[in-house]
Amino acid sequence: MNESPNSQAPRHPADDEISLVDLTKILVRRWKTMAAVFLVIVLAGLAYALSMERTYEYVSIYQVAEQKPSGSNGPAALELPGSIVAKVSNLYLGSVTRELIAENSLEKLPFDVDVSNPSDTLLVRFVSKATTQNESLVKALHGSMLDKIKADQGAQLEQRRASLESQLASARRSLEATQGSSRALVSDLVTSYINRIADLEDELAYLRDGRVVETAVQGLQPVGTGRSLIMALAIVLGAMIAVMSAFIMQFAASVRDSLVEEG
Repeated sequence: MNESPNSQAPRHPADDEISLVDLTKILVRRWKTMAAVFLVIVLAGLAYALSMERTYEYVSIYQVAEQKPSGSNGPAALELPGSIVAKVSNLYLGSVTRELIAENSLEKLPFDVDVSNPSDTLLVRFVSKATTQNESLVKALHGSMLDKIKADQGAQLEQRRASLESQLASARRSLEATQGSSRALVSDLVTSYINRIADLEDELAYLRDGRVVETAVQGLQPVGTGRSLIMALAIVLGAMIAVMSAFIMQFAASVRDSLVEEG
């Protein structure tokens, strides 16, 4: 006997259809759960925000040694700042870091150092982002590298000054010898030596020692993720998880009721 087509029609229980009203009812019924979850997450975010250490930017600046410019431009560097940056990155930073790690029994430094030469300046700039707890380490690291730069610059400056003074002494002796000569064209030589002496004295006058402008100066405002941003994220995350928890609990309750009915 053939069954009628209507007997094979698929069933769509009304319970499987969830409308917007049903979703709203779930949220209303589970408001206590949502409030509890939201409050826990927000309080956890607040506790983390209050306990986190503030991170600041520490800046050190070195003004490189100067010499007479070759043209009509401003002061010229005795050694190009880019060359100093390369020395710091490849020679000084590694050795100073190892010494500091050994002295303080650390596995590694809890911060990095960025070394740069701001464009169109004769400055070398060190920047580290660290917590106030590590401020002494930052100052020690920056100070050691600045000392190495200053010592190297001082040696170059003394070498340059000694060379100019030697040339100046030689030019003055030549001038004295020329002035005592009776040969022709003496006046041209005297003028040449006088100009040479003036240039050398000018170059000596232009020499300027490099100097440390500032050492690990703390920025006025903390950097990195702020407490307000953490709290905003905690509120958004708390709201999302609170809504999800309401639906999860409703789903769990429906599964439990279904098992009870079948049992």
